[in-house]
Amino acid sequence: MTDAAYVDAHSSRPARPPPSKTLDDALKELDTVPLFMRDLPQEENVAIEALQSLAFEGHPDEAADNFKSQGNEYFRARRYKEALGFYRQGLEAKPEDAQLKVTLLLNAAACDLELKNYGRALHATRAVLSMNPRSAKALYRAAKAFLALDRVKDAQGCCDMARDLELSNADFERLQTQVQERAAQLERREREREERKRRTALENEALQMAIVARGLWVTQSDDPPDNPTPLHFDADARPAYSALDMPLLGTETWKAPDPIRTPLVFPVMLLYPQHNTSDLISEYHEDTPIGMHLDVMFPPEARGSLPWDPQGEYVASQLSVLARTRKGRILRFGHKLSLRTLMDQAAKPGAGGNMEDRDGIVLRDGIVDLFVFPKDAPAERAWIAATKGRAL
Repeated sequence: MTDAAYVDAHSSRPARPPPSKTLDDALKELDTVPLFMRDLPQEENVAIEALQSLAFEGHPDEAADNFKSQGNEYFRARRYKEALGFYRQGLEAKPEDAQLKVTLLLNAAACDLELKNYGRALHATRAVLSMNPRSAKALYRAAKAFLALDRVKDAQGCCDMARDLELSNADFERLQTQVQERAAQLERREREREERKRRTALENEALQMAIVARGLWVTQSDDPPDNPTPLHFDADARPAYSALDMPLLGTETWKAPDPIRTPLVFPVMLLYPQHNTSDLISEYHEDTPIGMHLDVMFPPEARGSLPWDPQGEYVASQLSVLARTRKGRILRFGHKLSLRTLMDQAAKPGAGGNMEDRDGIVLRDGIVDLFVFPKDAPAERAWIAATKGRAL
């Protein structure tokens, strides 16, 4: 053992830490010393129990000041949770020195800000201001907490109070700039939200008018199918004044598209009752003939490839497409006809203009149903006989 080692081991003076030891390393070592432990072990420890009572012995100011000093060490190491624990213990010591209590509260507020405990930070700063209304630090930290909570009016109020009390400084000026910028952002966000809400309401109103104009009858089932692409206006055919990408807060006023002249895009369900199966065309432009879809879905070269059609009956040119109205009429959907034409043909006004008595294609859960059979197949004739005249 060298002389130096002997002195460190046996000298009454405490051994010095290695030169390379950081503040964080030193604090970690303190965590193992009973007086500075942050988390108590589960087993009994007489030394710890004695130190717990010793920490609050003596004059309250002395105990509180000791806790404050320990908290400051952890705060400088950016260990805010531990620092906050010491500041709170200092307050629990009930110091008689008002300034010491203020300091502990302000330090606790600083920790709470770092830990994003904004409500607690406000509670601490409120306590300080009740004791010292001219506390610049309390006003500043309260303003920061209010700003973090987007309570910009309250944050501005703290800045204004500091200015009125002539407590404002460069930090307050920077904070006030942040408050004003955030207030402008929130105000813009609110205006955008209101404009978005206005547009949605107008769009929905126009869609309802478009549905009525096409003679459709809307029904809702108890268990609607998935509909990832609801009924909507054709985005490419929308007038410029109703463009979907028009800035929310631009110089032009957004208006809903013309419900009659602007084409609609529907989800259409092709049902095959003969085989109890179906296909969903998620986006069917109403001006498109049904034959275009059939040619893609049932080309002659794919005859017999469908697992549910091993006999190859479903080929585009040999298919019959039927539609059913609310009052039970059955309409044949010619391959060259558009969906819009079919809907117009199906629409029948009610007696005396009674809207509740009108007839038309049913829009079930937002979807148009079409029924597909091989032409003149027995299954088609049987379905027509069972369905015709039955109101929906």
